Amino acid sequence: MGNQIERMINVERVDDLISVFGSFDENIRRIEEALNVRIINRGTDLKITGDEERVDKAAKTLESLLSLASRGETIDEQRVRYLITLVNEGNEQLVSQWGKDVVCITAKGKPIKAKTVGQQTYMKAILKNTVTIGVGPAGTGKTYLAVAAAVAAFRERTVNRIILTRPAVEAGERLGFLPGDLQNKVDPYLRPLYDALYDMLGAETFQKYQERGSIEVAPLAYMRGRTLDDSFIILDEAQNTTREQMKMFLTRLGFGSKIVITGDVTQIDLPDDKVSGLKDAIRVLGGVKDIAICRLTSADVVRHALVQEIINAYERADSKKPEIKKPSQEFHGRYQRKTK
Repeated sequence: MGNQIERMINVERVDDLISVFGSFDENIRRIEEALNVRIINRGTDLKITGDEERVDKAAKTLESLLSLASRGETIDEQRVRYLITLVNEGNEQLVSQWGKDVVCITAKGKPIKAKTVGQQTYMKAILKNTVTIGVGPAGTGKTYLAVAAAVAAFRERTVNRIILTRPAVEAGERLGFLPGDLQNKVDPYLRPLYDALYDMLGAETFQKYQERGSIEVAPLAYMRGRTLDDSFIILDEAQNTTREQMKMFLTRLGFGSKIVITGDVTQIDLPDDKVSGLKDAIRVLGGVKDIAICRLTSADVVRHALVQEIINAYERADSKKPEIKKPSQEFHGRYQRKTK
């Protein structure tokens, strides 16, 4: 431990202080635990006590949170955790841009904004490029933000249609054995996309646009043979496309259209002998003009804190996993001779 010091932070608005403290002071406790400092509230002053370097980090965290609160931003557990990460990396200056750009307003009037620096980069890439590939673990907002961007473009009339698709790989794209008509068969695979659209548009408006053909939600197999002009096209769960499917999908791109491809390369459900179209596309298309590849990480997870921990635990386990060797040719030969 270095020298113990005290630092005072003056707070202009009591309302901001209430937001930063959170219910039962949980946000302050989180900062105290993460940075090993003591924070005491004295009227409109905050006193931080601890090791000099840690007090400095705690002050930066609190000042950034107060700045967010003064802009009317919600201070929640995820934001506090993420801010501590930024301060530890020396990137707290990035907070000034945080949450300024509203991607879209939901049916209930809630503004949708990027909540992390990674998400912000992803949204800027979608605006700037014709094709954007967003790769990252569950909970990083890849699909939700892409749908928000599509709805925003549709409302601004920069596109005439929204097309959402994903490979129905769990059914092997062979949906015949499932009961019900085509819509009933594909709906379970497309449910997350419907949920995001209901959120943005409300069920009634969504229904109206779907009936008009302005919004289409369909399995990837239904994209074959089409050219899609003036459309915002999202391919979700792209890690489960084959190389051929990905190429087929990318070549559907028409004039005035935008494509966003999302997926998580750690959750591939394809047979072992099939190369993931998403992995292949990242390799092939890196460096191609007007195509952006955005990599979101566990730091961009905006779900429960435990989701981030789970992702990190799996990553650690995978990095330690020994490679499983296939039985040698000689062994196979001996085995076959014995069984003949």
